Amino acid sequence: MTNLSPAAQAVLDAYQFAPIEDELTAAAVLRAAAEQLVPYESITRPDDGLMARQRLRQKILSIAYELETLKSSH
Repeated sequence: MTNLSPAAQAVLDAYQFAPIEDELTAAAVLRAAAEQLVPYESITRPDDGLMARQRLRQKILSIAYELETLKSSH
């Protein structure tokens, strides 16, 4: 078996352990990817790219939220 980076493993784990519903699985994977790309702790320790990372994280999380709420709107 190939050893994955911690970031790739976190996203794969989110996929494997998410609820079976497609929308929720996709949302879980997006949330895991957002956490790997822009970890919460990086938001609490500002640097030059903080605003850009926060916007990226928010866009990814808004897509995840939209997918999570899709199921309840049907």
